[in-house]
Formats: sequence, C-alpha cells, structure tokens
Amino acid sequence: MNILVTGAAGFIGFHLTKRLLDLNYHVIGVDNLNEYYDVELKKSRLQLVEGNEKFQFHKIDLADYDSLAKLFKNQSIPIVIHLAAQAGVRYSLTHPQSYVHSNLAGFVNILEACRHHQVKHLLYASSSSVYGANTKTPFSTLDSVDHPVSIYAATKKSNELMAHTYSHLFNLPTTGLRFFTVYGPWGRPDMAYYSFTKDIIEGNTINVYNNGDLRRDFTYIDDIVEGIIKLLDHPPVPDTNRIPDPSTSHAPFKIYNIGNHNPVRLMDFINTLENLIGKKAKIDFLPMQPGDVKETYADITDLQKATGFSPATPLEKGLGQFVEWYKKYNS
Repeated sequence: MNILVTGAAGFIGFHLTKRLLDLNYHVIGVDNLNEYYDVELKKSRLQLVEGNEKFQFHKIDLADYDSLAKLFKNQSIPIVIHLAAQAGVRYSLTHPQSYVHSNLAGFVNILEACRHHQVKHLLYASSSSVYGANTKTPFSTLDSVDHPVSIYAATKKSNELMAHTYSHLFNLPTTGLRFFTVYGPWGRPDMAYYSFTKDIIEGNTINVYNNGDLRRDFTYIDDIVEGIIKLLDHPPVPDTNRIPDPSTSHAPFKIYNIGNHNPVRLMDFINTLENLIGKKAKIDFLPMQPGDVKETYADITDLQKATGFSPATPLEKGLGQFVEWYKKYNS
C-alpha cells in the first residue's frame, strides 16, 4: 500500500519513512528542501532511504497546488501523513509570511488533494504549542485551545480547524497529532537540545530562558513514530454524542496528544546533557522569550485508549542516543 509522507526529508518525516519502509509500505516522499536549516542535513537523511525500491521522492512545494494535484492524479494514495510545515516558535515572530505560505496555504492544498482523490485517512502534525496560554496541566485534548501565544501555534490551531471543516463537508477522516518537544538523532539544529549539545561541546555559552524555570515534555523520536504507526489503522469515526468533546466531532475528526507525559525541569535536562557529554555548560540566564510557554505536559489518555501505546523512552537513554549520533555526524 502507498503512503504519502510530506516533509519526508525532515526530522520526523525521515524517521517515519524509515519505519514505514521496514514495515513494507511503499512510501511516496514529498519535501521542498527549504533552507530554514542546513539543507545538507536533509539531503543526508534522504540518502539513507533513497536506495530503497519501495521509496520514491518528489521535490514539491505544497503551496504549488498544480504539482501536488499532478502527483495525486498519477499515484494511488489511500493514506496521507502530512508532516511538512514551517517550524519554529521564535522564527515565526520575524517571518510570519513563511508560516502562511507553508502551514496555511500548503495545508489547504493537502486537504483539497485528499478531498478530490478519495484519501481514506489524513494524519497531520499539529503541536503542543496550540495549548498556548493554558495553565491547567497536564494538557488535555478535552481542553479549549483558543489562546495561542505564537504565530506558529496559531497556524497549527488553524490546521485543526480547517481539517474539521473538510471532515464535516466532505467526510474526509482527519487525525491531528499534537507532538510534544520531539528530540533524537537526525534532529533539527534549531531545537534547544541540539544547539545546547553543539555549544557545550564547543565551549560556547548557552542561553537559558526564564532563568531556567521551564519544564518540557521531551518525547523521543521513536515514540513519536510509534504513535503515528499505531494510529494508521484508526481512522476517526463520527462521535454520536449530542455535544462531542473538543477532540472529536459529529464528523470523522480526532485529535491526539503524543508526548512522554513526564515533564522535565530544564536545568535537570541540561545536567543530564552535561553528564552525557562529560563537560559542564556555560550558561547565560535570560528572561522569558516572546511566544514561549513555561511548561508542556501531555495527557495521553485518548492515545492509550485507542492504541494501548504510551511513549516511555527515558530522557537519559534518548539523549544518549542523540549525543552519540551528533558526535558521529559531526566528526
């Protein structure tokens, strides 16, 4: 069976593609290879899967609907996993148009292509960022998410709204996946764990915001991929309750959190990283950054009920895998 993975050269998309190929799916990978971060890293990821006869790659900008529609017309695509997006909370403060281009226009084009080509299940990446100004923890899919605090988060919340509309109007089964602080080998250089590792090894000072008073639900990449795989065969069905909860609908629409459900203090995270690297960090403590949140913490009750799966990779194990990869990749 064919599965279309957008953002196939990205961090999550690459790992997911590898796993799908191992499971004998045929993967159609799409990516525009933009320059938000090092394109060579994206190309290096692709090189590890391009030799597989079950994989084909297409360089497409999802905002180019004609190219996307042509791909759908020429292929049988029953399942779409949409991971392509302009990522980054802070970057969205200075480059909002990039988020409109990729996360809004690109997502509508995916929805339109799925609508017109009888896609049976669309799974798409949302983000824990949608919880924004929420203060109740753990963050639950039962909670309202109407107060985003970054442009990036607002585009992800918009994706969920657009997906519901297509589920309602065109009976398109859509599953939104709110990822929580994903980390691991082949990760994104703009993420804190990556830049911290680089700077500690090189003896540079790391910037720690809100004076270190932050907590994050760090989720190892293999757990994210496993959660996606588990949900492939669980397309949403309409909720027959008179008033569905915010994560469900009278339409075939569903939202899940995928997180480690175990937030870690940032300073404990840094101490773990120091121990793994064998070197102390030089730290510059700074105030809270605009668009940032103090804590993320996933309630994964729905994921557990639907699949029986619960992310559980310990931070020290996951970070150890990343540090080992980082040293090898940069040697």
